[in-house]
Amino acid sequence: MKISKTLIAAALGSAAAAVVGAVAVAQAPAAAPPPPPMSFFVTSMGKGDGANLGGLAGADAHCQTLAAAAGRGGVTWHAYLSTQGPGAVNARDRIGSGPWFNARGQKIGDSVAQIHGDTVEFGRMGVAMSKNFSLTEKGMPVNGMGDTPNQHDMLTGSQPDGRAYPAGADKTCKNWTSNSEGIARVGHHDKQGGGNGSWNSSHDSRGPATAAGNGCAQASLVGTGGAGQFYCFAVN
Repeated sequence: MKISKTLIAAALGSAAAAVVGAVAVAQAPAAAPPPPPMSFFVTSMGKGDGANLGGLAGADAHCQTLAAAAGRGGVTWHAYLSTQGPGAVNARDRIGSGPWFNARGQKIGDSVAQIHGDTVEFGRMGVAMSKNFSLTEKGMPVNGMGDTPNQHDMLTGSQPDGRAYPAGADKTCKNWTSNSEGIARVGHHDKQGGGNGSWNSSHDSRGPATAAGNGCAQASLVGTGGAGQFYCFAVN
């Protein structure tokens, strides 16, 4: 039986095309994996009553509400805040084990030990916070050093190692329940300015002359370089 050259050519062409197609599929780059879900953010707004956040429970609820509005309400969120006195709470003990990622999927840090520089090696690594990394739940940057207004102060009430201050001098505005008494320890989300760019323990708030001794009022926090904002971490 004779097979025409045309049929043979067609068959060979189809086989070659199939091989080329299979090679192309095999060599096609794999689709990039989706970015990790958000597990860290800077609150896009404070609660509006200075450092009176309604205690830790009120601050956590604020984190949860903002996260839910951004589509991440299905996990538990805690504010990075310490308290003082009986039953003092360390901020570092409230934020889970990590790693943590911002709204754009950029890694902030791997572990509690790393972001607090618990070892020399971790101290060199530091925490990946800056104006471009310390984003809100909406994925937006927050004003930092050099912007008008500067809003880089983040309420923490914490020492550099993430632990509470000893009882005595109030650095948590009565454990985040007062807008009229005490002061608040703050960090800088952009790690810039003031001679101490610590992300979690840069300086104390200070009240204006018209509110002597009060570093907890909204006006006091704004005057220091903030707006009553704070950090939120997903703990699960």
